[in-house]
Amino acid sequence: MLPLFIMLSGVVLLAGIGVAHVVWALSGRAPGAGVPQQDGKPLFRPGRGATLLVALLLFAAAGLVAAGAGVWAAPLPGALVAAGCWGLVIVFAARAIGDFRHVGFFKRNREGAFARPDTWVYSPLCVYLALSALFAAG
Repeated sequence: MLPLFIMLSGVVLLAGIGVAHVVWALSGRAPGAGVPQQDGKPLFRPGRGATLLVALLLFAAAGLVAAGAGVWAAPLPGALVAAGCWGLVIVFAARAIGDFRHVGFFKRNREGAFARPDTWVYSPLCVYLALSALFAAG
């Protein structure tokens, strides 16, 4: 029962984060804490296209986890769904660990509007999403 809850909540979180990215892309305004910073300046400024691409990838990830959970019949073979879910495990676990500079649990740069929510929200969320994909991978 708990694995199903984790998978379904992962689907909702992925879809919700995807919707947030669509809103940010269409409004042209992203939250200040959404991008890593160095000396108070964003390391990059994602454009609308890049933000919409991230949203699309998040929706695809939600679909993979939903298919792995058995709540959506994806038009993909089961082995491809499982492989996609394993890919998500790797991506989200790697994101939680980080680049050892600006993102993840092991970042050195702990200053700026991004660092604190990254440590306490974004990175733990990535661990949860990796766990959700792990259960969905079967």
